[in-house]
Amino acid sequence: MATIYDYTVLDGNNNEVHLSDYKGKVLLVVNTATQCGFTPQYPGLQKLYDTYHDQGFDILDFPCNQFGEQAPGDYDDIHSFCTGRFGITFPQFAKIDVNGENEAPLYTYLKSQKSFAGFTGEKKAFMEDFVGKAHPDFKETSDIKWNFTKFLINKDGEVVARFESTTDPEELNETIQALLKKA
Repeated sequence: MATIYDYTVLDGNNNEVHLSDYKGKVLLVVNTATQCGFTPQYPGLQKLYDTYHDQGFDILDFPCNQFGEQAPGDYDDIHSFCTGRFGITFPQFAKIDVNGENEAPLYTYLKSQKSFAGFTGEKKAFMEDFVGKAHPDFKETSDIKWNFTKFLINKDGEVVARFESTTDPEELNETIQALLKKA
């Protein structure tokens, strides 16, 4: 059975990174953008990283420009913005596509493991209307719907949960704690 450890991605300098390097860690994989209404989730992501990194937790940040072209610029532009504005210190990788013919194989795998389960919270109705206008069948596909979709991976490299853009990072604390406690 495949796990996230079977995939290789590119860092910001286009060097290969084998996700097997993260074996034994709890991971949060996120597609991000710097000019999105959800960009203010970066401080919450950094707080998760600061809280749990020493316990075996990592965040893998994949900038993506597929949703409203909200991740313009190259890696250096994006990384400078995120470190300067939000002080992020978790790994940021090369910009990728998460849907379509050029989607990263990692995201093909992630979506095959956890499909769309619906938007939640106070922005649920807005996002359903917004995404539904462009993609009326959005509830029936596993495609990533917007920036800041999050996949939680256990220590065995298995995808255990998917959280849509409307889920704030702070809402993941209990789930991350539980995964970190498992042997």
